[in-house]
Amino acid sequence: MAEALILENCDLDCSSNNRSHHTGDIGCQKLVVRRGQAFHINLQFSPRGYEEGVDQLTLIVETGPCPSEDSGTEAHIKVTDTLQEGVWSAAVSSSDGESLVLSISSPPDARIGNYTLSLETSTGTEENSCGVGEFILLFNPWCPEDSVYLENEEERTEYVVTQFGMIFMGTKDSITSVPWNYGQFEDGVLEACLQVLDANPKYNNDSSKDCSRRNDPVYISRIVSAMVNSNDDRGVLCGRWDNCYDDGFSPMFWIGSVDILRRWRKFGCQAVRYGQCWVFAAVACSVLRSLGIPARVITNYNSAHDTNRNLLIEQYIDEQGGMQKKQKEIIWYFHCWVEAWMSRPDLGDSYNGWQAIDPTPQEKSEGVYCCGPTPVTAVKEGDLDLKYDVPFVFAEVNADLIYYVKQKDGTNKQTIYTAEIGKNISTKAVGKESRVDITDNYKYAEGSEDERRVFEKANQFSTVPRRLAEDVPSGISIKIKVSEGMNNGCDFDVFAVINNNTEEEKECRLMFCARTSSYTGEVGPECGMKDLLNLKLESNEEKRVPLRVLYEKYSCSLTQDNMIKLVALLHDYSTKDILLAMRDIHIKNPDIKVRVVGEPKQNRKLVADISLKNPLSEPLVGCCFTVEGAGLTEEVVRKELEDPVEPGQVAKVRVDLIPQLPGLRKLVVDFESDRLKGVKGHKNVIIAPLPK
Repeated sequence: MAEALILENCDLDCSSNNRSHHTGDIGCQKLVVRRGQAFHINLQFSPRGYEEGVDQLTLIVETGPCPSEDSGTEAHIKVTDTLQEGVWSAAVSSSDGESLVLSISSPPDARIGNYTLSLETSTGTEENSCGVGEFILLFNPWCPEDSVYLENEEERTEYVVTQFGMIFMGTKDSITSVPWNYGQFEDGVLEACLQVLDANPKYNNDSSKDCSRRNDPVYISRIVSAMVNSNDDRGVLCGRWDNCYDDGFSPMFWIGSVDILRRWRKFGCQAVRYGQCWVFAAVACSVLRSLGIPARVITNYNSAHDTNRNLLIEQYIDEQGGMQKKQKEIIWYFHCWVEAWMSRPDLGDSYNGWQAIDPTPQEKSEGVYCCGPTPVTAVKEGDLDLKYDVPFVFAEVNADLIYYVKQKDGTNKQTIYTAEIGKNISTKAVGKESRVDITDNYKYAEGSEDERRVFEKANQFSTVPRRLAEDVPSGISIKIKVSEGMNNGCDFDVFAVINNNTEEEKECRLMFCARTSSYTGEVGPECGMKDLLNLKLESNEEKRVPLRVLYEKYSCSLTQDNMIKLVALLHDYSTKDILLAMRDIHIKNPDIKVRVVGEPKQNRKLVADISLKNPLSEPLVGCCFTVEGAGLTEEVVRKELEDPVEPGQVAKVRVDLIPQLPGLRKLVVDFESDRLKGVKGHKNVIIAPLPK
């Protein structure tokens, strides 16, 4: 009888397997593979080698605290001579007498997560069992049978592998972008993302049921949406919007997800303070990409928050152009969420593709602060009866908006105003740092037959019947135009442009006001005002009325969002009509300059010289540069300046870089001071690989 077969050594060949499974950037310290695709391991036995026909091998894979075959969290795999499709399978790839190479394949609907791998050997009546190792199994967008399969290779690279992105902010008329380090392959990030799943309440209530559902990206993305905010659970981020961040970090402080996820994991799943919509969305994007689900951050301009699900937003302003306090429903200047790519067998093939997932805690969904996954196609088609949260997302891009002006006698007068909800819906272009407009994915062209069809369908689910916007008869019109050079520290002009399109002379009153504001739509103190009681307009005349906005007026109340709301109210004395024009403007911060010194080669030290010129008429104190980049810095680097930076002077720091990985890498920089918050910059660094 042959001697018992004893496993002496196992090589999981992490480096080769990870590269072939598109997880090479995670390094070679752990095996990270994708479902539906084979990987190989090398086994060495003693006191003899494996003998075909004599030895029988069985592999056991397990995930979760209570693995079972019934729940799909355990599988016993007999080693054969060929792999089978659609199930856990193992086959002998090669054997040379001393070592045995096995190929192992998981089904394309396997549960994702941490797995243990063990081996049972049988030689006649001799049986042995031993542990082989551990691996992490992820979703696989490269596998056609996987529910997250994405056909286009460039899109797979962008939405799964790329660790850098651009997030769009500002206003619809002044779109800005900030760089973001998603860092899904950085040390500790994948572990934190898996811990996000294990910290969710459904896992705590029934871990077996939760783990058995981890083959479904719909379920996983809903968990991620709930767990990125901390409102109901031990989520990653605490949200705050009141500009009081002394007991944490301002949302503008963050330049990547890595530091946030590491902090959350390091401090026992205590919520990191603080986040706002783009931070929530970016962290969710990192978690989804880390788990293998294609994801991208989306920005919607003039985004409606509909609390009562009537698809109608009512806003109240006073005669001075000021917004009334504590309005229940708001219009965000911009709002960010994340889209994830997956099929929807629960809804039907027509709803496959991009799904909107919003981790910002706004409204509860099935009793929890989460939103989605919402099929983008369902939003466009007005299919409001589908799960999840289609009416809420539909309202964000389609709600009607009515403004009322509160009169001195206490009555409210509806204004003539063209609502502009859901504008310039944006995301980063594939393979580029530019913006791509995806508004057509969410809604049909205004005035089209399809738009009318969708409105009629949506009306069936609305508590208040809606009507399509109609053209306002031409008479008097008003709009706001802005000038160039709206830079922080500068004075600038804005203009109310009024057209009298009638044959009659008109006498009007113009109230033109500027107020600092936040991106949520909340307005602050006045920083510019003009009240013309008797503005005369000749027939067919266009008149431009300037308003000077002074730095000394807006500097003290400007929020971290760098936004100012312009409101122009025109009272037509003859018709008693009130015309409203509004515009949100973004004050530009100075640029950060980044210069890399040295030859960019793998494992060769580099330095980055980083500088920013103070554009203000006062010193900057409490200055700090924050730097990070996947494959460039092992951790976040913070450089504080001891001395104030006087007006016109340049703040400078030098940061050491250690390029660990070849290819295009992104260095992301943030600057904070008492007067300049959340100034962002970035730099492309192309790292040459080590010579072979």
